[in-house]
Amino acid sequence: MSSALSEAMVTLGRRYVRDAPGSLGKALLAGRYLNPYLRDHPRRRVVETRAGARFAVDTQDLIQRYLYLFGVWEPHMTSWLRGRLRQGDVLVDVGANVGCLSLVAARLVGDTGRVVAVEASPDFHRRLLRNIELNRCGTVRAVNAAVSDKRETLTFVLASSHNMGANSIVPYDGPAESSFEAQACPLPELLEPEEIARARVIKIDVEGAEGAVVKGLAPILDELRPDVEIAVEVTPERMANLGYSVDDLLETMRKAGFHTYRLLNDYAPESYPAALSRPVAPVRWRGPVVGESELVFSRVDAETLG
Repeated sequence: MSSALSEAMVTLGRRYVRDAPGSLGKALLAGRYLNPYLRDHPRRRVVETRAGARFAVDTQDLIQRYLYLFGVWEPHMTSWLRGRLRQGDVLVDVGANVGCLSLVAARLVGDTGRVVAVEASPDFHRRLLRNIELNRCGTVRAVNAAVSDKRETLTFVLASSHNMGANSIVPYDGPAESSFEAQACPLPELLEPEEIARARVIKIDVEGAEGAVVKGLAPILDELRPDVEIAVEVTPERMANLGYSVDDLLETMRKAGFHTYRLLNDYAPESYPAALSRPVAPVRWRGPVVGESELVFSRVDAETLG
């Protein structure tokens, strides 16, 4: 098949997966053909997401590829945020990447709200700033810093440019694409008093370092508004490699009056068509946490966090 024909077919396939009603054949098309093709034949475009935000993307990268292909990143989380954030609220997005969720939230909180987008990677911070400019969004405060439980210098390593959001401080012995150092401090030191007082959702996704971030946040949990909810993506094995325990994290949140919920989060491209048509809410979680999990902590006591 000629290169021109392949490109044309990918363009048509992407349009079908992203915009056509129904889900017939979309999972197979996205997973077996479109996703690997766009990874191996990168497109650099400015695209508009389903939420109306504009992003400059490079489809070599996983997250940016999904923004291009599906018009959304983490559809279940995105849907849940739409039901939580209101005009005037504050979202704190720790591990903001290129702003996928920050710019969705900016539209939800409006001109009277604020989004604090914290990103350790200088490269992603620059991309985040470009996307903020593309959307003329003055309510997003972008912070180029790492977050921990103390002031320290952290070294981040990226294993593959196919998922540039996987910059991590977890020890890694394999070949690295790149690395950088960043100054870290507890999250409360990066936030203004008004941002702490008005935070409705705090989202933490820092590739294994969530234990340190929550430990640093713990001293102010009682100062947050009663309806604050905290979403933390955890991977127990990676946390343990840094000397932290997911059980300790759960206990910290329990002592502060939070109940644990789990939100479905599947990164396989085949899962996205169904997730877009039928997003699910977080459900109460009482068992052990094994494997990568998106946890939501809330003072609401229910079976489903609708």
